[in-house]
Amino acid sequence: MTTRADHLAGWRGIAVFLALTFGFSWAVWLPAALEAQGVVGSAPTLPNVGAFGPTVAAFVLAAYAGGVGGAVRLAKRAVTLDYPKRWLLVAVGLPLVVVGSGLAVAVATDTRPSFPWAGNPGLLPLAYVFVFLLGGPVQEEFGWRGYLLDALQDRGGATVAGVVVGLVWALWHVPLFFIPSETIYYESSFVGFAVSITLLSVLMTWVYNNTGGSLLPMLLMHATWNWAQGMFPVLESDPGSLAFVLVQAALVVVVVAYWGPSRLRRTPPASETPLS
Repeated sequence: MTTRADHLAGWRGIAVFLALTFGFSWAVWLPAALEAQGVVGSAPTLPNVGAFGPTVAAFVLAAYAGGVGGAVRLAKRAVTLDYPKRWLLVAVGLPLVVVGSGLAVAVATDTRPSFPWAGNPGLLPLAYVFVFLLGGPVQEEFGWRGYLLDALQDRGGATVAGVVVGLVWALWHVPLFFIPSETIYYESSFVGFAVSITLLSVLMTWVYNNTGGSLLPMLLMHATWNWAQGMFPVLESDPGSLAFVLVQAALVVVVVAYWGPSRLRRTPPASETPLS
């Protein structure tokens, strides 16, 4: 007997996830991008919910395949803690190391980024909470890591899957580079962004595979990454930006070489359930 889960097996499930993700997000972003670029005279004003595309797609597919229980199981992965807790420190600390390295180079080369919290450091924790809830992690991680990554790892191994997720993740952002109000992306280098986010995706895959597929480290890592770049805008400095990417690349080389490209882990955590 064919089940709903069988309908989403293999590449079909990946294709449906991508169609739902891009369809939801780009339906919101593309009209704004086309209007901003003068391609259309006016576009309907839509709620700014495009960033929720990956998470919406993941929960739709989880509910389709497993009913309410499937959606609940996906949500519970955001609070799973049955893995060595040092990986939470890695998830939070690694983005700080990367951004901090770039910032150090920026300062050393007399390029001082402007800090949006200058004079009011109390904004830093508030900004972190905002970023966690509405700045990317919750909107995306249930999809990118919660659904797509495992589906790709089953077919190409961890490193390849991390790279592919990174490239898809970058492509999904494309409309934002043409919307003036999206100041983080507008008129920035898409190539540089794509390289950085793909390297980040491999590093996140490494943490994910060493935490039994828990989404809490992914949410924290994504939040810290976005928060650190927003609060310490190292990308305002060309030398800092270069150091930022080079440190990422060096970390990826070390991780892949030491932990192995196929699984990005040396031994499975004792409490881990199989990822595939």
